[in-house]
Amino acid sequence: MKIALIDASLKAKGSTSGILLEDLRHCLSGREGMETVNAALHSPQMQEETWKKLECADVWIFACPLYVDCLPGHLLSCLGQMEEKYRGGKEIPVYGIVNCGFYEGIQAETALKVMQNWCAKVGFTWCGGIGVGGGGALPMMAAAPPEHGPKAPINKALLAMAECIAQGSQNGGWENHYVSVAFPRVLYKMAAQTGWRHEIKANGGKAKDLGKRP
Repeated sequence: MKIALIDASLKAKGSTSGILLEDLRHCLSGREGMETVNAALHSPQMQEETWKKLECADVWIFACPLYVDCLPGHLLSCLGQMEEKYRGGKEIPVYGIVNCGFYEGIQAETALKVMQNWCAKVGFTWCGGIGVGGGGALPMMAAAPPEHGPKAPINKALLAMAECIAQGSQNGGWENHYVSVAFPRVLYKMAAQTGWRHEIKANGGKAKDLGKRP
């Protein structure tokens, strides 16, 4: 079984989506007869290399950030191109991982439902997804052990997804999971506010500019 790990973040490097897919790869490693391949969707236009990787894969797993309670616009564009090519063709098992800056993973519920509806329209098999809250903290925890500490709830969900893939459970075999980093909400919020202030100053702005509205 060849599994396509599809990084659908606009960031080509250092994204939370990429970190989650790498953690999932570790959960899948060592299982007999399973192989993973990296595929990238970093722009609105599908690349020939990505097409080739998807064509050879038996299972697709999308990972992306939450954008305004939905999927990123560039990913929606790519999904439209995939629909034109694959609609009415072979059934492909699809999983999704959506991370968000919100502390609560349930915030990703709508985005996962959009992906589920897309699967139904194309004729693919939606196998379930994970909504990850507190995703903004994961790049800061790259060295943290996944089995213990702040990443433990996320790792547990990824292990459950890996087991579902290994068993071939589809169409109701595994429901959406919503998890958050095991980190106090108030401290997560304080860290996020500090990070925003640091970033806007590093880009020539002022902290008070964070309150501006278009």
